[in-house]
Amino acid sequence: MATGVTRAQRWVLAMVCAAAVSTIYAIQPVLAVAGAELGVSPESSGVLIAAGQIGYFAGLILLVPLGDLINRRQLIAGLLALTSVGAAITAAAPNGGVAMAGLAFAGVFAVVVQVTVAYVAAVSAPGERGRNIGAVTSGVVLGILGVRVVTGLLGDTLGWRAVYALLAVLCAGLAVLTRRGLDPDIRTSDVGYTQVLRSMGRLVTTDRLFLSRGLIAFFLFASFGSLWSGLALPLGAPPWSLGTTEIGLFGLAGLAGALGAGRAGRWADAGHAQRITGWALVLLAASWLLIARTGPTLVPLVVGVVVLDFAVQAVHVSSQHLLTTAHPDRAGSVIGAYMAFYSLGSALGAVTTTWAHTAWGWWASCLFGGLYALAGFAVWGSAQRWMPDRRPKINQPTFRTRYVTMISRR
Repeated sequence: MATGVTRAQRWVLAMVCAAAVSTIYAIQPVLAVAGAELGVSPESSGVLIAAGQIGYFAGLILLVPLGDLINRRQLIAGLLALTSVGAAITAAAPNGGVAMAGLAFAGVFAVVVQVTVAYVAAVSAPGERGRNIGAVTSGVVLGILGVRVVTGLLGDTLGWRAVYALLAVLCAGLAVLTRRGLDPDIRTSDVGYTQVLRSMGRLVTTDRLFLSRGLIAFFLFASFGSLWSGLALPLGAPPWSLGTTEIGLFGLAGLAGALGAGRAGRWADAGHAQRITGWALVLLAASWLLIARTGPTLVPLVVGVVVLDFAVQAVHVSSQHLLTTAHPDRAGSVIGAYMAFYSLGSALGAVTTTWAHTAWGWWASCLFGGLYALAGFAVWGSAQRWMPDRRPKINQPTFRTRYVTMISRR
């Protein structure tokens, strides 16, 4: 039953999303430095990012469905505590193997993000669902991009390990706060865990809306990962040779773009989710034309970053709104299955962008990013044949009705 979400609870839940997702993405701006210290070669450094994404994928399949079966408040607190453990392992890792294990462990339990989104969707009133999802999802963007700034600053002063130590403490603190500050969301269902897992598999073969949104998410975040998993490589090399602080500041540009799409939830509430998706995917593809230009000035790159993150956030919020509206009684498992596409896409983007940059240069990474965006647009365009934009129907009076009403009032 929808009980609503207070402003304070929205802030806390946004912080939960920011802290949890940061454990996966904090390695990106210090990839070269951390890889060298851990004994990972430059061409293989993408595996440090992919480790967290692969762990995240496993958590989406195995843990997120639990949100449809048990009290989500307790689940959120427990997952945060375990995410803290993964961050601590990463902070203390003596070599690349242990670091990958820590990142994967944190990734498994960082799916608290999706449990949080499902919690918000379940307790929100129908007319506020998109707004609340958009507000909480902004925390995800804050984590993915804002942590780049923090990591860059700390990377030049205290070292990259300090970031993961800080995240371990933050996740542990939020676990206590959510356990005490959130309203319980008791799940009452006769469906068992294995049945929920089977239903997730059936979504791919029987639900056309889910399949189209899942494929869009796959290509959307492959494009997103192509930028943020590889951006430190050209910026850290000549002619720019920027340090981790300067590279981290590029996260501010992405954050500005993503938060600029904060109204996407309200647009989705108004019934424009399908149309927003199409336009945003066009912007995503176009942004790569600017991102590919890294000289003689970085201004086009910065503008491209803003546009890219605006587009990604708009599509992501719209997709989650559509899916939770279509499946209100099993939002957790649906979001978990949807985000599995996201995780795989992010891992693909991380691997291909570092490989392409090493082999051919930044232009090749940008080519992959643009092609992923076009593939997502192709999926959206194909889906329009059977999924038109659904806007709220407003009963407008006809001319005859208005005329009769006017006469009767006389």
